[in-house]
Amino acid sequence: MTSITFARPRPMPTTAVRTLGAAVALAALAGCVTAPQERAAPKEAPIVLGPAVRDNVTPMEAVLACYGDHVAATSRPPIVVSVGDVKDYTGKYSINEGNAITQGGALMVYSALGKMGGAVQVAERFDPVIAERELGYADRRQLGDGRSHQLAGPTGNQVVPWLPYFGGSINKSDYFIVGGITELNYNINSGGAEFAVNQVGIKARTFSQSVGVDLRIVDTRTLMILKTISLTKQFNGYEVGFNVFRFFRNDLFDVDVGAKGQEPVQLGIRAALEEAVVRLVAAVTKVDPKPCLGMRVFDELPRQSAESLRKVPNPIVDSSGARVLTGEAVNAASNASPVSAGDGASVQIPFEFGAAALTGGTLNLLDQIAAAAAKAPTEVVLVARDTENWDAGKRDLLTDQRIGVVTSALISRGIAPGGISVSWRPDKADTAIHRDGPGLQEVAKLRVQGAGSGKGGPVQPAREENTRRGS
Repeated sequence: MTSITFARPRPMPTTAVRTLGAAVALAALAGCVTAPQERAAPKEAPIVLGPAVRDNVTPMEAVLACYGDHVAATSRPPIVVSVGDVKDYTGKYSINEGNAITQGGALMVYSALGKMGGAVQVAERFDPVIAERELGYADRRQLGDGRSHQLAGPTGNQVVPWLPYFGGSINKSDYFIVGGITELNYNINSGGAEFAVNQVGIKARTFSQSVGVDLRIVDTRTLMILKTISLTKQFNGYEVGFNVFRFFRNDLFDVDVGAKGQEPVQLGIRAALEEAVVRLVAAVTKVDPKPCLGMRVFDELPRQSAESLRKVPNPIVDSSGARVLTGEAVNAASNASPVSAGDGASVQIPFEFGAAALTGGTLNLLDQIAAAAAKAPTEVVLVARDTENWDAGKRDLLTDQRIGVVTSALISRGIAPGGISVSWRPDKADTAIHRDGPGLQEVAKLRVQGAGSGKGGPVQPAREENTRRGS
């Protein structure tokens, strides 16, 4: 009879048990923190891949889109705003982590202005180094564009390879924004609880901190501060955990499991700066921001950027800074009722704010006016936005330019110079706004008479002073 003896297995050494336990724990932890990895090329170490790039949205996206639409809907020429230095004045610095507050406050303000769309034009003043260098090259006749240019000289025209520059290519700004981030208050409020039995316990706590920003908007021409604003933003954080710290026989176990999180400080600073920008721009555009400010939501981030939320298209601005009629404005002008011939017929010629150029469907109206004036005298009323309120000298000069533009356009359409006269224009002492329809004021009135109309008395020059009201 054969006997079989089974050997009793030896107990695993304590060191091996610890090593195995550590390996199992490490594998479990690794499974919790794995991230996608990609090997870019053979024999290279794999790299970790994260989420895709997205728009840097804040809780203020809807507010910026809404306010940009409100300003654009006024049909005013866009104001030109620049940004100075928006510094970190808190002085909070860590040797390990560096500055606690972003050093890019000015860049955040620039982005906030850009989110409003073309309702606000943004002028670069923060870093004009490249432009200044190119102007220096142009001044030294070193800057070219690959083409030859004709330049008038004492001996006649000459062809030069450099780009002629006569100054005035840089557009001015109307206002600029400056200021800084002035407060960072740590742990202004905290609370929580911790419970343990036999060195096994749980804990939970919350904490808050805050930042403050102070900005101002300044008139570029006069350097007068038009509005100052001071805003503060609180940030909340939390921490929860489970802790074991005790001996089991001869072994000491120290286990910590938990999580903590905090609202991103720099995101909150960006949101505070964006709200400050809306309020400062409102101070100079006179467009009430309250209906839009009610749209801010801080309990979730929007899924769309301000640009995609905007509904009013960006205005098109010509080289002089005047708004060019587009979309519905052009259609309204081009689809205007035909000018009927007959004594007493009156037609409006609109001008944009501060501009003396004819744009959009106005040119079609001039064709109709010339055709109607050939049959009977026609009154042409030059109108502008009722927000125009210039001093007497500037108003007179602008009126002369507008009358001259319309007169030249009618002459080019076959109306004799003597057939155009000014029937009214405001006197220099007349400071009243002569309204003509919603949002419009009368600038001047012309009487246009073609050679074939056969009506009316002698006409007077288009700029005759005795046609002024009150003279």
